[in-house]
Amino acid sequence: MRSLWQRFERLLDDYKLKKKLLILYICCVLIPLIATDSIVLYIVIHSEQVENQHVMENDASAVQYSLSNIIEHASGTAKNIYMNEYVEEFLNTEYETAMDYVIAYNNFMKNSLFDSSIGLDNTQITIYADNETIVNGGEFGRLSSIRETEWYQYLIQSGQDSVLYFYYDDSKSPAVDAKRKLCFVRRMNFFGSGSCEKVVRVEIDYSNLVRVLNNMNYESRVYICQDGKILLSNDGYSNVGQNFLTFDKYEEVGYEKEISYYGTVWQFYILKGKNSVMASIGENMPLILLLVLSNAVLPWVLMSQINRSITMRMQELSRAFESVDKDRLKELPRARGQDEIGSLMQNYNRMVRRTNELIQTVYKERLREQEMDIARQNAELLALHSQINPHFLFNALESIRMHSILKQEYETADMVEKLAIMERQNVDWGNDTVEIKREIEFVEAYLGLQKYRFGERLSYELDIDVGCKEIRIPKLTVVTFVENACVHGIESKTAPGWIFVRIYQEEQVLCIEVEDTGDGLNEEELADIRERMKQASIEKLKEKGRVGMLNACLRLKMITENTAQFVIESEKGVGTMVQIRIPLEKLSGWAV
Repeated sequence: MRSLWQRFERLLDDYKLKKKLLILYICCVLIPLIATDSIVLYIVIHSEQVENQHVMENDASAVQYSLSNIIEHASGTAKNIYMNEYVEEFLNTEYETAMDYVIAYNNFMKNSLFDSSIGLDNTQITIYADNETIVNGGEFGRLSSIRETEWYQYLIQSGQDSVLYFYYDDSKSPAVDAKRKLCFVRRMNFFGSGSCEKVVRVEIDYSNLVRVLNNMNYESRVYICQDGKILLSNDGYSNVGQNFLTFDKYEEVGYEKEISYYGTVWQFYILKGKNSVMASIGENMPLILLLVLSNAVLPWVLMSQINRSITMRMQELSRAFESVDKDRLKELPRARGQDEIGSLMQNYNRMVRRTNELIQTVYKERLREQEMDIARQNAELLALHSQINPHFLFNALESIRMHSILKQEYETADMVEKLAIMERQNVDWGNDTVEIKREIEFVEAYLGLQKYRFGERLSYELDIDVGCKEIRIPKLTVVTFVENACVHGIESKTAPGWIFVRIYQEEQVLCIEVEDTGDGLNEEELADIRERMKQASIEKLKEKGRVGMLNACLRLKMITENTAQFVIESEKGVGTMVQIRIPLEKLSGWAV
C-alpha cells in the first residue's frame, strides 16, 4: 500500500498545477454532485419504470380475460351444437325433395328450440354437412359449398378438431362487403364416424371485439397480432372494412405476451407510455439547471481566480523554458509577485542573461565544427574520385597493349576510339552524377573494348528499362562492377562466358544487377567480399583487394546516406551476381 501511494505521489508530481486544480475540482465537487444526482434520478426513473411495467402487465391480463370470455362463449355454443343429437339426426337424414327438407327444417326449428338453446348475441352460427339433400340457407348448408373457403382450408390443414381463425373476407359474395372476421370452427364428430362429415362455424362479431377493447379506456396502446399482422388494436388500427395491417412498432414495445387459443398463437404488445418522470424533469429543467450552475459553476469561478494567481505565472515560466532549444533564451517581460513564484521568475531572468552569453559561444563553435565536417567529407569524395581514375585506366590500357602484342592488327584504332569515349566520361569530375543512359554508353564502350581482348570468350547483354534511363547515379557505378566481372570472372575462365547488366525499378527502389557466368567464388571468398562491401570505408580502401568495387560501394553509401543495399551471390565454377538496391527518394534531388 505504501508503494502504491508513493507511485501516486510521483504521478501527481508530473502533472501541471492547473491540471492538479482541475482534478481537485472534478473529484471533490463535480463527481460527487453528478453521482448524487444520478443516483436520485435513477431511483425515481426506475420506480416509474417498474410502475409502468406493472400497469402494462395488468392491461395485458385484462385484455386477455375479456377476449377469453368471448372466445370461450363461442366455444361453448359450438360444443352445445356438437353434442346435440337432434342436430345430428337432422343433418344425417337424406331428403327426397327440397320440399321435404323445408318441412323437416321447420319442424326441427319448432320442436328442438334450436334458436333459444344457442343464447349468444351478435354471432352468426352456420352448420355444414356433407349431405347434398340439404338446401343452403339459414343456419345450415352443404359442405361442398365451403370446401374452398379460407377458413375451412385452415381447419383441414391444422389437423385439429377446433380452430380459431382471424381472416379478411374479400370473397366478393353478392351483397357482402369485404371485412375482417373472426370465427370459431369445430368438427362435429361426437357421435362417431358412421355419420356424414359436419362442421359448425361460429362467427364472432369483430365490431363487438373492437368496442370491448376500446371501452376499457386504457392509457396504454394495445396491439393483438398474429405473425406480424395487427388483429385488434385500441390505436385506430381496427377498421372492420380494412385489410389487416403489418405491425412495425417493435422498438416501442414495453411489454409483450404470447397467448394460445385452440392452436392459434397471438402476440399481445403493450407500447410504452409517456414517461411522467421525464416529462416532469423537462418541465422543471430551468430550476434544475439553476441548481447545477450554483453547485458546479461557482466553485469553478473561484478555482479560475486561483488559477490566475498561480498557474498563469507558472505557464509563463514554462513557455519561457521552451526557448531553451533556440539559439537565444527569452527573458520574462514582467516578473511580478512577492511569493515563491515571483522569486522564481526573477531568478530565471538572471539565469537567462548569463546563459545567453554561453549559448552564443557554444553555437558559433558548433557551426565551425559542422563546416569542417562537411569539408572533410568533400575531401574524401575527391580522394575517391582521384583514386578510381588510375585504377580503371590501368586495366583499360593493359587490354589494348595485350591485344596489340598478340594480334598485331589495325583494330587498335577502333579500340582507341572506345577508350576515348570512356575518357570523355571519366575526365569531367565537375559533377559526380550522370544519367543512367550515359553510364550505359560507357559500359558498352568498355565491353566492346574487352570484346577485342577476349573474342568469342565474352558475350554480353544490356537490359535497361526505359523509365530508368534519365535517373542520375554516381559516375562509374555500373562500369566498376562490370569491370570486376570481366577481370575476376571471365578472365579467369577458359570457357566462353556472359555478362548481363539489368537496370529496372521495383516499387520505389532502383535495382542494378551485374551478373557473369565466370569462374565464381568459393564460400570463404564470398563471405570476405560481403563483409568488405558491408563495412566499406576509407580505412578499408587502404587494404589490398578489390579496391574498385569497395570504392563504388562507399561512394553509394555516402551519397545515399547509407541506405543503398548490396547483395552478392556466387557459386564456384558457375558465376557471380551483384545486385544494388537504391531508394529512389535518395536520387530524386539530382536533377537531369
